[in-house]
Amino acid sequence: MRTLTEKLLAAHCGREEVSVGEFINARIDLVLANDITAPLAIREFQRLGVSKVFDPGKVVMVPDHFCPAKDIQSAEQAKLMREFAKEQGLVYFEVGRMGIEHVLLPEQGLVLPEQVIVGADSHTCTYGALGAFATGMGSTDIAVAMATGEIWLKVPPTIKFVYHGKLPKWVGGKDLILYTIGDIGVDGALYSVMEFAGEAVDELDMDGRFTMANMAIEAGAKAGIFNVDAKTEEYLHHAAANRVSPIIASPSPRVILRERSDRRISSPDSSFHSEQAPQSQSDKDAQYAKIIEYDVSKIEPQVAFPSLPSNTRPVSQVGEVKLDQVVIGGCTNGRISDLRVAAKLIQGRQIHPDLRCIILPGSQQVYLEALREGLVEIFIEAGAVVSTPTCGPCLGGHMGVLAAGERCLSTTNRNFIGRMGSPESEVYLANPAVAAASAVLGKIAGPEEVID
Repeated sequence: MRTLTEKLLAAHCGREEVSVGEFINARIDLVLANDITAPLAIREFQRLGVSKVFDPGKVVMVPDHFCPAKDIQSAEQAKLMREFAKEQGLVYFEVGRMGIEHVLLPEQGLVLPEQVIVGADSHTCTYGALGAFATGMGSTDIAVAMATGEIWLKVPPTIKFVYHGKLPKWVGGKDLILYTIGDIGVDGALYSVMEFAGEAVDELDMDGRFTMANMAIEAGAKAGIFNVDAKTEEYLHHAAANRVSPIIASPSPRVILRERSDRRISSPDSSFHSEQAPQSQSDKDAQYAKIIEYDVSKIEPQVAFPSLPSNTRPVSQVGEVKLDQVVIGGCTNGRISDLRVAAKLIQGRQIHPDLRCIILPGSQQVYLEALREGLVEIFIEAGAVVSTPTCGPCLGGHMGVLAAGERCLSTTNRNFIGRMGSPESEVYLANPAVAAASAVLGKIAGPEEVID
């Protein structure tokens, strides 16, 4: 009678069961920080007087927000992280061999089912798509996690979201999560786990699941999670086969990760038959704080209006909203399937002359796949710009900062006031199909308006 989250947390504190609301100490499988959050965590780590991290093969650092460095301060931040990674022998990805952290880590096989993962970034919850309990924490907590290999937390309740029916055309994971947040509000899952289930979710590809888990935090959730199934296993198999070595890694822990991965992954064409399946799924009679059900056949592509992800409308009810910029990418929708959808709508057309269209592949591997498939050529011929993998525009850092009075439609995850630049700018959120159609027409538009 346990949820997947309760099973994972119990296993990571050496117990058979845990109760919702109790405080526990749990061992962790992976710690993550980036070029904004790592420097503070490193300084706090050094203040603890600890000479070595608990396990260098389980601490990952990715410079993905302001790198390649946009100014001297960001260069100093990156330098501090780089030098600490070298000193400690951490798993580290540098410019040219990196990506946006929440795309990169699953892609590189560093995230596995049944893990507990903490990151100094709120969208660490992305990894719940692979059946892991993953959550964001502050840099001070991350410093302690790097030192001890443990975290303390209150066991969160789980809310189960069940999606019935067949997804309409152009509707995907981004629309499901936006619709859900629009329904329950930005605090509708406060300090809860959002568990996603139902036949519509079963049909979602892994990229769509990553998108949904990524935005669980936008409903106030502690984590988002999916049960492990055959699609999960196939994704893990592919990630293990296509792994690229990071710049720095401690050999022995990496071997442990690889061996565990090999044991757990079935062949791509086989059905899901993992011996650990019961541990990777919630019990059928698990107790939930709440169960919320939706009929997805009635959902159309969603658009979140300023300045909350919960301020959603179906695209047919948007009205006339002219744009100055469109961003396609980020940790929410920067995977290869997202770029394929965008290219399908942009191919043979031109980006509207009144706006800028910025394409952000989520990793170097995604960028390479997009090159090989001709997607980058489609984007450039249409008048879009294709950037190195970066979080820059998403948080108003660089590579797409908005001026006062400008409007941007983005496939990223937040549209708070000033999120992407001036506090007098406006940010709208949508899926890659809506973003691509809007880039062509110069205003927020549904895909059918371009296809027709």
